[in-house]
Amino acid sequence: MPMHSIKAVPPEVPTVACINLAETPLGVELDRLVRALQKFVDHHLAPVWGTPAKLVAAKKAPRGAWILVFLESADPKHAKAAGYHKPFFNGHPIAKVFMRSIIENNEEVSLVASHELAEMLVDPAGNLWATGRNNRLYAYEICDAVEEEKFKIDGLVMSDFVYPTYYQRYRKRNSVQFDHLKRITRPFQILPRGYAIARHGGKKTMIHGSTPKRRSFAKEDRRQHRTESLR
Repeated sequence: MPMHSIKAVPPEVPTVACINLAETPLGVELDRLVRALQKFVDHHLAPVWGTPAKLVAAKKAPRGAWILVFLESADPKHAKAAGYHKPFFNGHPIAKVFMRSIIENNEEVSLVASHELAEMLVDPAGNLWATGRNNRLYAYEICDAVEEEKFKIDGLVMSDFVYPTYYQRYRKRNSVQFDHLKRITRPFQILPRGYAIARHGGKKTMIHGSTPKRRSFAKEDRRQHRTESLR
């Protein structure tokens, strides 16, 4: 039989419009932040996950663009959230970063923005799950298990993130690289300052890396985050 070559389908390269609508200063020029986030995607995230993107600073989203928007704060019932991403706004993925919560929590905007951007690019529809320990389903929230672990690009801190191998439960301890900063040693491990969203028996479960993390997490308002929207 004749052999037919199969052409690889190139990945979609979405445009991500980065829009600053916050009254509080970001603490960094938007153009500088966008350049650093582009390097984060190009040199760190996309080579691992196959999720290229073109980031642009904009005053409003171009037609068909995904959105990363910086806001003063969430509405009152989400006031404590520093940021979250959700499947769709006008048919396209959107990630939100809230400056008031970032300032109150003494966080850095680049850390929150890179966290939400990475998770939006890897799971834009918010519906990917992997079977992990004890047959729980773990959400593909790639920064949560390593939350607060960070590295710098052009002087701005960026979030650590797990690799696809993290969701492969057959992997042995220390057999491969499980996250970008090499903090994780086995599949589905959660660092002390991290957490995971899981489902078991049809019910949502929150798994925290430590008691202090569970206590601090309980103080946060996570409504509209995936932790609350999937039941």
